[in-house]
Amino acid sequence: MHFQLPSIPELDNAALRARLQHVLDHKTKPLGALGQLEALALRLGLILGSEQPQLQAPQMLVCAADHGLAARGVSAYPSDVTWQMVENFLAGGAAVSVLACQHGLQLSVVDCGVARAIAPRAVAPGAPCLLSYRIAAGTQDASVGPAMSAAQCQQALANGMDIVRALPGNALLLGEMGIGNTSAAALLLARLGGLPLADCVGAGTGLDAVGIARKQAVLQQALDANPTAQAPLDALAALGGFEIATLTGAVLQAASERRVIVVDGFITCAAVLVAARLAPLVLQRCVFAHRSGERGHGAMLVQLQAQPLLDLGLRLGEGSGAALAWPLLASACRILAEMASFASAGVSQQSA
Repeated sequence: MHFQLPSIPELDNAALRARLQHVLDHKTKPLGALGQLEALALRLGLILGSEQPQLQAPQMLVCAADHGLAARGVSAYPSDVTWQMVENFLAGGAAVSVLACQHGLQLSVVDCGVARAIAPRAVAPGAPCLLSYRIAAGTQDASVGPAMSAAQCQQALANGMDIVRALPGNALLLGEMGIGNTSAAALLLARLGGLPLADCVGAGTGLDAVGIARKQAVLQQALDANPTAQAPLDALAALGGFEIATLTGAVLQAASERRVIVVDGFITCAAVLVAARLAPLVLQRCVFAHRSGERGHGAMLVQLQAQPLLDLGLRLGEGSGAALAWPLLASACRILAEMASFASAGVSQQSA
């Protein structure tokens, strides 16, 4: 198959931007007093094309897959944790399950290539649902060659686009699960960002200093084993994972549909990094939820020119940071729609 990049036009409505800024500047507050919340409100208005943007049927999309690199000891946890956590998501016991329920986010968990296939089951309305878009039972070991074939990578991208097309709403929150996927994200950051590997590799699920050194050595082997994988899609196929590739397709489709894209941590940022290298305008549709405790995430955010909303030292993944940031998006919309202006409230403005 051949992957077709969707059309993603620029959000360049100068008149709308001016109107949004005027509305924000004339709310009953000192100029700029709501700080980053005002910038968020402006961004949401531009993405959704409205002076009173409304977030509708928000979707939390958690993509899961296993990684061949995990067999090389790059994670503190065994690969079985991937399928076990998928079951935990679906049972409502994981952090993202709890937070999605709290904030009214529909949770969809996608088996993109978990080593142990997840059994389908009936789903009650509003409960977490399982989607099966399996490519294979995990990727190959990237330290000896490409993690996936070009065809597999393109299929994962197409799957991500298909998944988003079928989801309602105008907001997509990104999450992931996959033992070994901080390694894939670090590799993509190093290769596409041109950064030293040491600046990209962190503790992941909790490696000690010896474990981090072992992880870095394995990842260097992966970079050395895939020297020609320099272009975004080539790097994604050689160094990424099925869940990252699926999320990349989801990001591209969501951007083309002018959905708000709420980006979680290090791994989901890796998907956005690939998507942005293919279509830079996807970044206009992105809201970056938080700065995680994973070492490479700060460098990833610099690559994406991103200003995250939260900095809580999170390093869980799953979409947990995106869910925690969600109320800020809801608040930004309500400020635009419901907060009084100086004129409507009869409040005196600042003296000239």
